[in-house]
Amino acid sequence: MDQIGITAEGPKSPWGATTTKVVSPCSLADVMSEQLAKQLDEESNAFPDSPDVNAALDAGEEPETDCDLMLAQMLQMQFDKEFDSQLRTEEKKLNGDSKLSISFENYRMVHPYEDSDSSEDEVDWQDTRHDPYKADKPTTTPRKGFTGKGKNITTKHDEVVCGRKNTARMDNFAPEINVGDGLGMDLKLSNQVYNSLKQHCYSEQRRSARLHDKKEHSTAEQAVDPRTRLLMYKMVNAGVLENINGCISTGKESVVFHADGGSMEEKAVPDECVLKVFKTTLNEFKNRDKYIKDDYRFKERFSKLNPRKVIRLWAEKEMHNLARMKKADIPCPEVVVLKKHILVMSFIGKDHVPAPKLKEAMLGSEDMNRAYYQVLHMMQQLYQECNLVHADLSEYNMLWHQGKVWLIDVSQSVEPNHPHGLEFLFRDCRNVATFFQKGGVSEAMNVYELFNVVSGLQLSGDSEADFLAQIEALEKMNEDHVQRRGKKTYSSSTSDGGPPLLHHEDD
Repeated sequence: MDQIGITAEGPKSPWGATTTKVVSPCSLADVMSEQLAKQLDEESNAFPDSPDVNAALDAGEEPETDCDLMLAQMLQMQFDKEFDSQLRTEEKKLNGDSKLSISFENYRMVHPYEDSDSSEDEVDWQDTRHDPYKADKPTTTPRKGFTGKGKNITTKHDEVVCGRKNTARMDNFAPEINVGDGLGMDLKLSNQVYNSLKQHCYSEQRRSARLHDKKEHSTAEQAVDPRTRLLMYKMVNAGVLENINGCISTGKESVVFHADGGSMEEKAVPDECVLKVFKTTLNEFKNRDKYIKDDYRFKERFSKLNPRKVIRLWAEKEMHNLARMKKADIPCPEVVVLKKHILVMSFIGKDHVPAPKLKEAMLGSEDMNRAYYQVLHMMQQLYQECNLVHADLSEYNMLWHQGKVWLIDVSQSVEPNHPHGLEFLFRDCRNVATFFQKGGVSEAMNVYELFNVVSGLQLSGDSEADFLAQIEALEKMNEDHVQRRGKKTYSSSTSDGGPPLLHHEDD
C-alpha cells in the first residue's frame, strides 16, 4: 500500500455545528519523517484547550454549550443537588423533634464549586465526623508500656500523659457532675486530684440517693411524704375536713397544719381544726423511746413493733393523754379523729391565727400572776387527777388564749410510776419556776416548793443534787415494788418524816 488516506470526521452534535477536517493523502515515508512529526506536534499545540467547567462556574460566566464534557458536568451537578436536597428532606423527616439525630452527611454529593454563601448547603460541623474545634483525645500507650527510644522514651507513667488521661476519664463521671471541657483546655490532672474528684462524685451520688429516698418516704420540715398526703386527701374526701390550708408550726417530732372542719356522724367537728402529723423519720425518736418503752400502757406493744410503727404509737399516746386531760377539765385541744400518725384536734386560736405561746405573749403583771396560778392548778390536776406528768412543760408548750393558759404537746407525757417520772416532774417544775420568776411574779415558788406542792411529797434538800438523790431513791424503790406487785402509787406523806413509803393500790 503506497498511500494512506486519513480522514477525521466529527460526529454530528445536536448542540453545535459539526467540524470536519480532511487531511490530504501522503506517503508512508512522509508520515515517518521527522519533519512531518514536528509539523503535527506544532499543529496539535496550536489547538485551543477545552474550557474548564469549574473556572467558568466560579467566575459566574455562562458556559459554552458546544463541549459535551461541559454539558455532562452541568447535568451531573444538577442531579447531585437534587439528590442532596432529597437527602436532607429524608433526614429531617426521620429525626423529627428527637434529641438524638441521625445524619446522612456522608452520603451527600458535595462539590467544591457549590455556592458557599447558601445557608441550605452549608455544612454543619456538629454533623460531621471531622470537627476542627474538637479536642484531640490523648494518645494511648502501647502494650509494651512506652514509646520512643533513648532519651526520647516516654512511659505510661509520664506526668503529662497521665494528666491528660485523667482528664479524659472525667467523661465517665455521672451526667449530673459538670466536668467542663478539660480536653479543650489541655488540662492535666494528677492522680491525687483525679482520685479526689472521683471519690467526691461517688459521695454526691450516694447523698443524692439518700435525699431522694428521704423525700419519698419521710415527712420533711414543712412537707409530707406521699403516704401522709394520701391520708390527708382521704380525710377531705370523707368530709371530715373541708380543706387543708397550710403549715402553721413545726417541731422536733411533728408538723402542724391548719384545716377547716367538716362533719362526722359520731361527733361534731369544730369549725377550725389542726392536723398534727408526726414525722416519719426515725432520727427524731432515737433518744425519745424512754418516754414510751417504760410506760406500762404501751410497754408490751412497744417491744413487738418495728421502729416505724412506734411513731403511730406516739400519736395514739397523745390522744389518750388528751382524753384524760379533757375529762379533768384541763384546757387543752379536743381530739377529733386519729388516723395512723395523723392526729386531728380542735384549733386553739381564731380566724386562722394560732394563739401565741406563753413565751411570746405580751402579758401584764395581772395576767402574768393569773397565768401562774392557772399553771400551778393545772400541774396539780395533771398529776393528781389525770395521773400524768407532762415531761416537757415549759413556756413553749403553753398557749395564751381567751384569757387563760392552754396545755399542748402531751405525746411524751408519762405516769408518775414511770422509772423517770419524778425526774421529769422536777424538770417541769424548774422550767415553770424559772419562767415566772423572770416574768416578775413575786409569789412564784422555787423549784423545790413547787415540786412538793404538785406531787404532795415532802422532800427537802440543801442543793439540787441532794434533792435529785432523794427522787432517784424513790424511783428505785417504786421500780422494785412495781416489778414485784404490779402498778403502784406514791403515798403523800410518811409517819417518820423520811422518804414516803409505797403501798399497793388495788385496781
